This record gives sequence, C-alpha cells and structure tokens, in this order.
Amino acid sequence: MESRQYVVSLINGEYAILTDTNTGEPITVAMALLPEEIEEGGIVLYENFTYIYVG
Repeated sequence: MESRQYVVSLINGEYAILTDTNTGEPITVAMALLPEEIEEGGIVLYENFTYIYVG
C-alpha cells in the first residue's frame, strides 16, 4: 500500500479535516486515530493504516 500525505486543514472538536497534498481532496478523520501532537497546517503521513505526524 502506498503512503499518502495530508495537510491538517481544520481541527473541529473530535474531528480533523485533512487535505490530500496530491489531489486536494479533503477527508474527515476522528481525532482518536491521529497523533496527539497534530496542529492545523501540519503534515500527516498515512501508511500501513497509521497516521504519522511529520510537522
């Protein structure tokens, strides 16, 4: 499975809106699935069914 890179566009309560850096497509992800240190404008990688905060 290939990895995907997202920008954290918005954090709204228990959910975050992530935008795919290649396609521009937004997705909604539950905060429980994301690393605690994420912040708006940060970069997140998705690989092997895990989200990794890059910065």
